[in-house]
Amino acid sequence: MASLSSCFTMSPTKSRPTVNSFARVPTPRPAAAAPFPGVSYKFPNFKASRLVVRASSVDVTTPIRPGAAVETDKLPADVRNRTMDAVDGCGGRVTLGDVAGRAGLKLNEAQKALQALAADTDGFLEVSDEGDVLYVFPKDYRTKLAAKSFRLKIEPLVDKTKSTAEYLIRVSFGTALVASVVVVYTTIILLLSSRSDDDRRERRSSRSYGSGFNMYFNPIDLFRIWDPYYYRRRREQVDVNENMNFLESIFSFVFGDGDPNQGLEEERWKLIGQYISSNGGVVTAEELAPYLDIQTKDVNDESYVLPVLLKFDGQPEIDEEGNIVYRFPSLQRTASSQRSGRKEYVGRSKRWTDWVGGVQNYLEEKKLEFSKTNASERAMVIGLGGLNLFGVIVLGAMMKEMPITQGGWIQFVSSIFPLLQVYAGSFFAIPLVRWFLVSKSNAEIEKRNILRKEFAKVLELPDLSLRRKILSARDMAQKTVIGQDRIVYSTERDIIGQEIEAEDWERRFREIENKSE
Repeated sequence: MASLSSCFTMSPTKSRPTVNSFARVPTPRPAAAAPFPGVSYKFPNFKASRLVVRASSVDVTTPIRPGAAVETDKLPADVRNRTMDAVDGCGGRVTLGDVAGRAGLKLNEAQKALQALAADTDGFLEVSDEGDVLYVFPKDYRTKLAAKSFRLKIEPLVDKTKSTAEYLIRVSFGTALVASVVVVYTTIILLLSSRSDDDRRERRSSRSYGSGFNMYFNPIDLFRIWDPYYYRRRREQVDVNENMNFLESIFSFVFGDGDPNQGLEEERWKLIGQYISSNGGVVTAEELAPYLDIQTKDVNDESYVLPVLLKFDGQPEIDEEGNIVYRFPSLQRTASSQRSGRKEYVGRSKRWTDWVGGVQNYLEEKKLEFSKTNASERAMVIGLGGLNLFGVIVLGAMMKEMPITQGGWIQFVSSIFPLLQVYAGSFFAIPLVRWFLVSKSNAEIEKRNILRKEFAKVLELPDLSLRRKILSARDMAQKTVIGQDRIVYSTERDIIGQEIEAEDWERRFREIENKSE
């Protein structure tokens, strides 16, 4: 197997490749270090001298070098997983644009991820007659990667540990409330009992009341409370709509249940990349607006498109009528066989809803929830929290009036009483502050959703000028499918076996060049 970096050099360029953009490549030096160990390298005079690799497709200064180190372990887990999902979705044969568009990654992120995956899973590269680089992976590449990567082996254990730790934190906070109630009211009863023997009857009544408060408590429930799977099993048996156990509902009421829009940026770039790819790599700014965060509907410029241009290496172009459209060359090249023609032009008879190509027509954020607890759970939590706060207030007043003896339970409670006060106060202060923040955030989310939805509606019924602009972008769009018939070089085979094919390609290229002259 030969290395791509040993056979080709690259001339970076931003312009679209033409016949004149191909340059002669020097013959590789046999003394160069072999990037693929164990493979015999004997380089002939390779005749495909006019072929270069697209600058946007591969960085030949960092060739694929499989070895002892697992290159994929150096990637962020999110980038690795998104890349692998994109590879699976494209059938294991992809271009850089396929992965960047489907996974919503920057081109350099997708390139590094593909090179690392290819190095670790015995993947190989293919080069088309126009210099496009394709990454091809075996069907069992995930199995091969899992066998090599220690990180992939321990990630499930780490995730399970984190999940257990998060569960314990949630349950511990609820347990602290129950413990606080028990400590506070036990201390109150002890203080009352120490006043005088004349209050013995009242003290017994208080104990009876305290006993009545716990009369429905079942010790077996302690095991059920601390069993992470008990309520999951119970939901399956009793009510599928039951969300969480009581201790978890306490944490949910105070701190909430996390951001429902986690991963929104990933989803945003996936939608944008898929939309551009499905429309031939040429779009207008108005088509991208439903996926971006624009502060006002009345925009005087198209500067909001800049992040998209930087993300997917796009460039502005002027059409025949003077309108600005945006071309993304890397997203116009694909290895997917779903597209039939080599260059697919979008006709003028399609509506905008057809141009979306199955992609969600605008990005919708979810509103934040104050808590996922239902009304009855919330009432129980507030009631228990109020009972605890009332008990702390009463206990504080009693401890000021009565002398505290050294040692014993009363002295211990006196030492931790500031913590009990902080807990009781923050139990309602934190949700109150959070309620204002959630209300403010939801108002901003609703505003952004309304704006994006309005931008999408404008595209559904565009005016004449916008319609002409979008139709112009559709006419300029193209999609090039790189099939096996266009592959002139592959690192899967030895370079010597491809010399004859290269000579034939060189002959055909010269014929085309002579005709053009």
